[in-house]
Amino acid sequence: PSPPGEESRSLDSLESFSNLHSCCPSSSELNSDAEEAVVAGAASGRPAPEPEGDRPAAGSQLLSASKERFPGQSVYHIKWVRWKEENTPVITQNENGPCPLLAIMNVLLLAWKIKLPPMMEIITAEQLMEYLGDYILDAKPKEISEIQRLNYEQNMSDAMAILHKLQTGLDVNVKFTGVRVFEYTPECIVFDLLDIPLYHGWLVDPQVADIVKAVGNCSYNQLVEKIISCKQSDNSELVSEG
Repeated sequence: PSPPGEESRSLDSLESFSNLHSCCPSSSELNSDAEEAVVAGAASGRPAPEPEGDRPAAGSQLLSASKERFPGQSVYHIKWVRWKEENTPVITQNENGPCPLLAIMNVLLLAWKIKLPPMMEIITAEQLMEYLGDYILDAKPKEISEIQRLNYEQNMSDAMAILHKLQTGLDVNVKFTGVRVFEYTPECIVFDLLDIPLYHGWLVDPQVADIVKAVGNCSYNQLVEKIISCKQSDNSELVSEG
């Protein structure tokens, strides 16, 4: 449960998502860059891309023009696919590394829990977080007890506090005994709140007995410490285990 005063701060931080729209470009502003890119190409003597045949080149021009127009913002291209007989958007990766924000948004988009304007072509990270924040607000359970409500609002506040981290990476501490075994970290709250199961593929082969024994039930962080300790030991058996 939140301590006194936390509830109002929590709700204030959540409602601040509605203010993001005023500082984020609209989809029409973003996608007008496509026309500008084509015009720029024509002015330089390059032929305008065909509607379908030169799609990758058009997408590259659009992304490049958008980065110039919105400096300092991460811009992602949207791919529209046929998914269960419906035209559904998928957010694709840019030059940045692994991005949990995209993974979460794509889960929600493929489940049609979040919808984007038809044939929108690019989107900024700020817009993605706005959509995600609005969804978290709308998904709040309606009929719950006072204690459950306070707990949920605290979880929402904690989730909002780490949303910006989802653009770059996720701090998780896995255990090697199961695909869903993690040490609990604040970043996991977002997945719990959205009811998205989180999996990893770092498992120990049960047929390799010496590795099973060495790893045991240790988490990744515990193993790092164990390796350092073993390799610094005077005991040759421990060094070998490390």
